[in-house]
Amino acid sequence: MSIIPFLTYCFIVTVTPGPTNIDILSTVNNYGTRRAMKYTYGATLAFGLLLLISAVLNVMLVSVMPKLLLVMQILGSLYMLYLVYIIFKSGGSDNIKEDENSFRSGFLLQFLNPKVLTFVMTVIPTFILPYYDEILPVIFYVSVIVLMGFMAFNIWVVFGTVFRKFLQRHERVVNVAMALFLLYAAVMVWL
Repeated sequence: MSIIPFLTYCFIVTVTPGPTNIDILSTVNNYGTRRAMKYTYGATLAFGLLLLISAVLNVMLVSVMPKLLLVMQILGSLYMLYLVYIIFKSGGSDNIKEDENSFRSGFLLQFLNPKVLTFVMTVIPTFILPYYDEILPVIFYVSVIVLMGFMAFNIWVVFGTVFRKFLQRHERVVNVAMALFLLYAAVMVWL
């Protein structure tokens, strides 16, 4: 396996804006770093679980994948539109709800996030399974991807923490911009 294309692909997909990264930035801005880290832990756990499921079930999903991907696109786009609404209407930390931007919501978003689902369904068969069919190398590379995802999520937490005062000072503009980026991500699922 050529490690440079693999690492490059994983880095670009995990660090670029998507539903999870934008939601992390919004969470830092509105609720603080601690809440964003809880969200990040949930997102990371689900990301790893999805990668493991993909590695185990990849061969069986080949015939079902196009239909499954369509269902996940629909559900994921609807969920992203809901997140657009939540971010757009967000008024700051006065509106904290226990179930929003929590470990649980970070975990659940991954199962409806078309960017994550597309990634986990393509990275394993493209970069790992053609070269490794034993469980230990597959688990090793899945662990590497999970670590990269966790680091990418943390880049967004740090960015939000460092620029929090600026983001809060311009909260309405920032929330509208994040909602528009998320709306763009929802539209890009269909293009």
